[in-house]
Amino acid sequence: MNNVIILYSHNDTGINMRLSNKNAIITGGAGSIGSAVAERFLEEGANVLIVDLDQRSINSTVNRLKNKGGRIDGFSADVSKASSVKEMLDHAMKFFEKGRIDILANIAGIGPFSKFTEIKESDWDRTIDVNLKGTFLTSQEISKVMIKQGGGVIINMSSTNGILAEEGLAAYNASKAGVILLSKTMALELAKYNIRVNSVCPGFIRTKLQDEAGLPKDMIDNYIKKIPLGRFGTPMDVANLFLFLASDESAFITGTEIVIDGGQICQE
Repeated sequence: MNNVIILYSHNDTGINMRLSNKNAIITGGAGSIGSAVAERFLEEGANVLIVDLDQRSINSTVNRLKNKGGRIDGFSADVSKASSVKEMLDHAMKFFEKGRIDILANIAGIGPFSKFTEIKESDWDRTIDVNLKGTFLTSQEISKVMIKQGGGVIINMSSTNGILAEEGLAAYNASKAGVILLSKTMALELAKYNIRVNSVCPGFIRTKLQDEAGLPKDMIDNYIKKIPLGRFGTPMDVANLFLFLASDESAFITGTEIVIDGGQICQE
């Protein structure tokens, strides 16, 4: 008898649908990492609302992912503004059946480079507003929905820069360290409502923006030497971690930060 091997994609059969019928909001959802997270969530049965600033990028991402599994929609919002976050929430409640929000992934973020003595106040404010205040505003609004419905999952994007400092990124470092402690505080206060909160701390992840920046080959080679696994991370590496934290497989994990950096900071 011949051996037969049957290969299933993530959404061929309904098997392994780890987020079946879950509703997820992903801020920064049109970016390299955010769209990878959206793709994995959709493949595992979730309905997804991606939130970003640029409508053209939103439309492109929605069109690319519309046949990946669950339903997908996009909404343009500035997470640093409370009024914009509330508009996003109103849209989400209409898009999702029964107005339920099971998962929030706060991925929107910026990180302008500048020496500490030369940081412009406007750049400092914008970085803190998007990375830290934006995480606070979206989490506060959506956690209220989760409390009423009896639970949910919030995953906040931090960084290894929130654990170890890097020159030229004072505002980014401070914002990401803040996200870690904000997430821990949220986890403490929201656990009694069956809401889990964790943060993800990626190291160097190769994204489209970094490719377009045209970093010198010697700089890239030197950076890779600092990573024990010998390569940069990919958006899909991070997306798979978000999927795990969003699923019931991580049901007893809350209030922690998980580093995904190929072993880089273990030698610092």
